[in-house]
Amino acid sequence: MSEHPDLWLIIVALGLGSFGLRFMFTGLLGSWSMPAIILRHLRYAAVAVLPGLVAPLVLWPSTTDGQIDPARLTAAVVTLGVAMIFKRVLLAIVTGAGTLFLMLYLIA
Repeated sequence: MSEHPDLWLIIVALGLGSFGLRFMFTGLLGSWSMPAIILRHLRYAAVAVLPGLVAPLVLWPSTTDGQIDPARLTAAVVTLGVAMIFKRVLLAIVTGAGTLFLMLYLIA
């Protein structure tokens, strides 16, 4: 649990904002039909949020004062590789977390 309750407020606000943006396209249009390409891109909107949250933690981690950490960079590369090869989100997340913990154990 975070020591900063503001973080949870920001997370909830971003979640509501993300939902609101998607609702603007899907909920307010009602029975209008949207082109297939827009529907396809809307499916990936939620997935695009996760890399946006993780990328700063990989490239400028606060635990290393903003310096690139080999453990986090390796875990990110493994996660991306597993996701691209197997196309399984949970497998990629578990593999990336395992790689991070293994690398932190081996380096530290």
